[in-house]
Amino acid sequence: MKAAVLLIGHGSRIAGANEALRVIAGLIRQHGTCEIVEVAFLERHETNIQQGIDACVAQGAERILLYPYFLFAGAHVVEDLPAEIKTATARYPRLKMVLSEPLGAHPKLVEIVEGQVAETLQSAGWS
Repeated sequence: MKAAVLLIGHGSRIAGANEALRVIAGLIRQHGTCEIVEVAFLERHETNIQQGIDACVAQGAERILLYPYFLFAGAHVVEDLPAEIKTATARYPRLKMVLSEPLGAHPKLVEIVEGQVAETLQSAGWS
């Protein structure tokens, strides 16, 4: 069974904010984690979630892991994404979908934040 990962971002009017998720998707593709990796957004930008699911199916996906690229499980993750899955299930009854947990308070995120704080303090001349 062919599997896909659909990375889901909030979406922004600022193109660069949306581009960051596409960069992450490209890196995941390079690592070979999954043969199909697509990007979709909840708001204000194409590709929307249903279009992202369609893109995965068009590439032969029979299973899709929907990964919310969000820090925490707020209303979008708890309410909106399950509703999107329900809509897609009505359109693709045989498609298997699972919703991953968001990033959360992962220890590796602490390393990233500490690194960015240190860089900013240094560039501001505060360290």
